[in-house]
Amino acid sequence: MFGNEQPGIYWASIETGVAMPARKAPPKKKAQPERRMTIVRTPNKPNYTQRVDAEAYEIMRKTMLKVLPAKPPGLTQAEMWAALEKAAPKPLFGTRWKVGWWMKTVQLDLEVQKLVVRERTKPLRWHRAK
Repeated sequence: MFGNEQPGIYWASIETGVAMPARKAPPKKKAQPERRMTIVRTPNKPNYTQRVDAEAYEIMRKTMLKVLPAKPPGLTQAEMWAALEKAAPKPLFGTRWKVGWWMKTVQLDLEVQKLVVRERTKPLRWHRAK
């Protein structure tokens, strides 16, 4: 302390003498329970990987494999999205956009694993591999 300072105040600049409030420490975060993660890949970028929640991934994976037909012509993205919206558990995949994000993430990973086939049609269609 330099004598005329007040507790809880620090000086930003000696030249200007502008007093600034002391910084408070950020609140401590509560410890999160340990989440299991899984790594997903995409056929569009061969070396790209991303870690996602393993529980949500497994549920969407099983749901997607149930919804997709085994033979061509398969489902378009809009058809797949609508089917998964109805079939996916609401507490985990509440909003339409959350279903869409998980649908695309799992669909791309299943393509890399060769469990889902993308038909080169307009519009694109997907079905389970044989």
